[in-house]
Amino acid sequence: MVQIKKEDNLQVSILASGSTGNSTYIETPDHKILIDAGLSGKKIEELMNSIGRTLKDVDSLFVTHEHTDHSKGVGVLARRYGLNVYANEGTWEAMGQRIGKIPGEQKHILPAGKVQSLGGMDVESFSVSHDAADPQFYEVHYHDRAFAIITDTGYVSDRVRGTISDADGYLFECNHDVEMLRMGGYPWPLKQRILSDTGHLSNEDGANGLIDVVGHRTKQIYLGHLSQENNVKALAHMTVQTMMQGRDLAVDHDFALLDTDPNYATPLTVI
Repeated sequence: MVQIKKEDNLQVSILASGSTGNSTYIETPDHKILIDAGLSGKKIEELMNSIGRTLKDVDSLFVTHEHTDHSKGVGVLARRYGLNVYANEGTWEAMGQRIGKIPGEQKHILPAGKVQSLGGMDVESFSVSHDAADPQFYEVHYHDRAFAIITDTGYVSDRVRGTISDADGYLFECNHDVEMLRMGGYPWPLKQRILSDTGHLSNEDGANGLIDVVGHRTKQIYLGHLSQENNVKALAHMTVQTMMQGRDLAVDHDFALLDTDPNYATPLTVI
């Protein structure tokens, strides 16, 4: 069995999560990566600085899909910092000219269902159901640790549950409260889109997805991608906590249930 030194850890910070922009920072001693860059380069650098890190240390960027709240800063970060950028062919095509020209040697194709190895870090991609060209999310593995990210999906399929089951940590979508969305000011077609199988997970959907995948290894759960118009942190947190406790899951005992923010990074935490 491989012995892991105290300093030889998988660490994570949710730099920003919400309908206005998303980015997650993950590091091991050998590699520092971002998953998504849905804010300006300046804002992402500020968020990195707030956790004692800098974009100069990042070597790779993995993109989930082309929507602006996940890809806004991809081009500028790739050019400014020489990052290797990974996405599938559909996402590269959909991002197109919106992200500007990126040197060919920095562009990498990572199809869904594949693993990209970076030293001891393995980044596994998996497809989700969302109204983007070819959306995929990622589970990062390092030694015996795993951190899975799943937002921007209308439902959690059996295949996805099998892929991310019993991870040590999760960033999991709780986009909206169904009643707030239905009673809110969005046009009906937009409400239908969000509620559809290619939309977003509600608080209840997120809770049910988590109930299906958490295991004995799970220690950290971040609730992410909350709508600023159709949700509030306290409601999302209470809904998930209540539903999980109703299934005899020991929230805040066996694992921590944590909130995220669209403007402030979570502390850099060992997973």
